Amino acid sequence: MHEMGLAMEIVDIAKASIPEDMKGAKVQRVNLQVGKLSAIVPDSLRFCFDLVVKDTPLEGAELAIEELPVVARCKDCQTQWTVTEPVFTCKACQSGAIDILSGRELDIKSIEIEDED
Repeated sequence: MHEMGLAMEIVDIAKASIPEDMKGAKVQRVNLQVGKLSAIVPDSLRFCFDLVVKDTPLEGAELAIEELPVVARCKDCQTQWTVTEPVFTCKACQSGAIDILSGRELDIKSIEIEDED
């Protein structure tokens, strides 16, 4: 299960992102963007995240995952579309020469830290 390794990396990145003057603060939420082609199972990643945050500044934090669609563009006719089926040919001209514009992402968009006040 590669989600465990990913969860551990997310926690390491989030801990390293806490500013020096806020080292005692708790992380409330980590916001991710995950592409549909990234081979990540969101529920598995959340489960692993909940395990690895124990005894860290992220304990109790929410892992918010936004799933991004697969978007392709034809190299021949420049048509752009959202891929909803396992067919990677142009919807307009049937060309197989396409670029995948999104769908492979795994990005930490933001980390929300508890306000100390």
